[in-house]
Amino acid sequence: MAANNNEDQKPKKQLNPYIGFTTVAFQMGLTIYLGSELGNWLDLKYDKAFWKPTLTLFSVFIAMYLVINQVVKISNKK
Repeated sequence: MAANNNEDQKPKKQLNPYIGFTTVAFQMGLTIYLGSELGNWLDLKYDKAFWKPTLTLFSVFIAMYLVINQVVKISNKK
């Protein structure tokens, strides 16, 4: 008889939720780098020294927002 026996099935191992934080540094670095490069490109295009510091600071805030969201999601799963 081919019954579905729960004793025969091994429980699936779940990954540690904190493994998601291993990519946080790369995500933050890439976000800030792309914001800086976009600001640099806009500075060169419009011949102003306004965009690079503004977009770099804005990208830092975006990166921090993304990290805080990940922490909240992981904290709520516990």
